[in-house]
Order: sequence, then structure tokens, then C-alpha cells
Amino acid sequence: MFAAADSSLRGTVTQSTFTAVLDHYRESGWIADLVAMTGDVIQDDTAAAYDRFISLIDPLGLPVYCVPGNHDVRPLMRAALSRPPFYYCDAVTIGNWLVTGIDSCLDDDAGGRVSNHEMARLEAQLSNTTADHVAICLHHPPLAMGSHWLDQVGLKNAEDFLALIARCGKVRVALFGHVHQEFDEFYESIRIIGTPSTCRQFQPGSDEFALDEKPPAYRRVELFADGSVDAKLIWITTGNL
Repeated sequence: MFAAADSSLRGTVTQSTFTAVLDHYRESGWIADLVAMTGDVIQDDTAAAYDRFISLIDPLGLPVYCVPGNHDVRPLMRAALSRPPFYYCDAVTIGNWLVTGIDSCLDDDAGGRVSNHEMARLEAQLSNTTADHVAICLHHPPLAMGSHWLDQVGLKNAEDFLALIARCGKVRVALFGHVHQEFDEFYESIRIIGTPSTCRQFQPGSDEFALDEKPPAYRRVELFADGSVDAKLIWITTGNL
């Protein structure tokens, strides 16, 4: 988002594409329990851009769980998105699932790292939860994307993060943003899912930065009582824009 409604990112008016995503959800008949926003909410470093995001998504009437991305300004984001129905790096237990968000961002760096403090916080959540299954949201991908430039700005301590969540035995899925493309693979028994952007996409497998012409997208993620996960990727076609 930008402070101005007509601002564009690489030729795309981001409010228009985000609104198309929200409209598609409303018209689909599929009903969510919450929104998981995996970072890069704003582009122009302004508090007004967060206000615009709030004004667009608040009418859904859903709790919105957010984690920061490398384009976010964390002090501004925390201030704007820490009051219900917005939650910043927070957790919620629904049924026998814990859904939790962690901060993977570094100051002045497009790449990420889960800090020692965040690792300890996550480890405590995983140890103390009474839920049988856990879903984790973060911004940076914990697995390699097979794209040279993106892998340079991935999660720098991915091995430590993956070892922690695998050791717990309850984590079933980790959801991330950052890469502006589809991703869906397993690390041991944990499903690792990336979702394309609500604006422009990046070219998969590219050695250098390159845009893709695929449309905006979002995911419908369903978490079942037995620990299984269904994730359907929804592309917003021209007719929805």
C-alpha cells in the first residue's frame, strides 16, 4: 500500500489489485476465520499507508494477524496493527491449532533472520501450547527458492529455524511471503508454503531480478483437526481486476 490511492509499484496500482483480491474473497462464498498477512504491507514508509490498508481490509470483519516484511517500517506497523482486530506478531489458538506469527526481518537488509529473542519466544510457544498442531507465519522463506538473487535475501538462519520447528513435533505448516511467486514444498513432515503477491509477481528460477506477468493472488488455507492442511492458490484473473 501507499498513502495515495493511485500510486503504483512497477506499473501496478496496488490498491486496485488488493481490492480485487478482497472482492474475490467476498464474492467466493468461502468463509475464513482469520487473515494471515505475511509482510510487506506498505511501500512508501508512511503511517498513512498502514491507515489505507486498515480501511480496505477492516470491512471484512475478520481478525488480521500480521508479521512484518522487509518493506515494512516496524515501529509504524506495530503502532498501527496492534489493536484488535489487528494483531502484530501475535498468536491465537483455534480448536486444536496454534497459529503464530514471528518477526524474521533485519534493519536495512532485504534478507531475514529470526533473532535469538524471537527464536526463544517461538520455542516457548511451541513448548507451552496445549494445541496438537501449529502453523507459523513469517516473511522470509526458510527453504531455497532456486532463484539466485532471491536466495541471497532469504532467511539467513534457516537451518536453525527449521531445526527448532522440526524438533517440536507439532508444527505442520509454515507460511511465508517475500518471494512474489508460488512455492509449496516439504521440509521433513512440515509443509512450507509461499503465496504470490496481491500486486506484481517475480519470475521463478531467475538468476537476477525479473518480473513475471502472472496476476495477483491469495491463498485459502484450511487447517483440519487431524493436522492436515489444504492450501488452494487463487489467481485473480483479468475479469476480476
